[in-house]
Amino acid sequence: MNPWHSRRQMLKTAGTGFGWLAAQSMLQQASASKVSPASTLAPKAKRVIFLMMNGAPSHVDTFDPKPALKKHEGKVPSADFMRRSKAAGYMPSPFRFRPHGDSGVIMSELLPNLGKVADELCVIRSMYTDEPNHEPGLLMMQSGHQQPVRPCLGSWASYGLGTENENLPAFVALSPGRPVVGPQLWSSAFLPAEHQGTAVDTNDLRVEKLLANIRNPELSLESQRVQLDLLQFLNRRHADKRQLEESLESQIRSMEMAYRMQTAAAEAFDVNREPKHIREAYGSTPYANSCLMARRLVERGVRFVQVFYVDRKNKQPWDTHNNNNSRHITLCQDSDKATAALISDLKQRGLLDDTLIIWGGEFGRTPFAQKNKDSNPKNAGRDHHSTGFSMFLAGGGVRGGHMHGNTDEFGMNAVEDRVHVHDLHATILHLLGVDHERLTYRYSGRDFRLTDVHGNVVQKILRG
Repeated sequence: MNPWHSRRQMLKTAGTGFGWLAAQSMLQQASASKVSPASTLAPKAKRVIFLMMNGAPSHVDTFDPKPALKKHEGKVPSADFMRRSKAAGYMPSPFRFRPHGDSGVIMSELLPNLGKVADELCVIRSMYTDEPNHEPGLLMMQSGHQQPVRPCLGSWASYGLGTENENLPAFVALSPGRPVVGPQLWSSAFLPAEHQGTAVDTNDLRVEKLLANIRNPELSLESQRVQLDLLQFLNRRHADKRQLEESLESQIRSMEMAYRMQTAAAEAFDVNREPKHIREAYGSTPYANSCLMARRLVERGVRFVQVFYVDRKNKQPWDTHNNNNSRHITLCQDSDKATAALISDLKQRGLLDDTLIIWGGEFGRTPFAQKNKDSNPKNAGRDHHSTGFSMFLAGGGVRGGHMHGNTDEFGMNAVEDRVHVHDLHATILHLLGVDHERLTYRYSGRDFRLTDVHGNVVQKILRG
């Protein structure tokens, strides 16, 4: 007999009501502190904050300067890229680039605050992915597959490592409005439901708005406890007749979590408890508030926090098909300030070394202009670009002050030390102490994993 279930059966016979719930709490704690068979590596990171720039930033305007674009300005790209009907000539970046920090990490003038923490950044300039369209690109970046119904990265991390705080979810998704694709980006799919990301809309910072139904309008906490005890007792009787049904177990655990979150979440999600100087360092935009909230969550044991850069009016703010230059000025100003504040704040609190930060979009943007009805070159945009783009990591065991890989002279294709999204995922799990090839879940007759049959750890970006 499975020892886990024999232990559970013994505890069930020991009593009912509060007695059983106390036993259940013991089992939950055992589950929360579980060590996956895939956790065979020494972890460098305990937690992750993934800052998703929805719509895709332009690498040639942020981290990957390409002087050749000026030299060949207006020249038509290769035939492969001209298959896109909207492709126009090469468009140089109007922004100046220079090295920053003692390490000399190169970035554009759009990112002055990140320049101040350049020695913490590991910039990957040789990313590539499979598809230059938002929906499959987002799914690939978040779940390792272009089609829906696969578990996302945060769910895999929760499944493999459990949680460090039984009063808060292991995985939280922060977004001021719903991004393109929506809940699939934080879905546990066929993994147990307890690994689903808890979605939080950060447009309204009042706790009762951040988390729906977090407070019962009729009952006190004590009255709810009595009600929940009775409900859980009935749930247990129901579950006893349906052994090994994970969905029932997950629902029971979710109800207990929801009760405990009424007090824990009210404190954890309230960024207004932060001192004024901290809030001012991040800024007051929805993205800034999400970054500050992410720091508060990981500080309290949340394993994985996903921050989506969206707003209610625009689900893909970085999708600069028009006015690429002016829009990147505005977008980078917001993202630069809050992201740099997050890195500095974590470092000051001694959390950066074991917190992995990831910044980037689902792909990049073309080094050439996009043809639009407005022929004014000042209003030109850039199209989607999947064959070469930039992302950066910080903290959590990566080499700070490091630039990894290169694209060709025009920024068209990753050519040196190329990093596919599967490689990025393998590296993230590795930093968390998980072997991506061993973190599997059997479903529908086969073993699934985040990286499918692909992925290699990018050893060159790991801190020694």
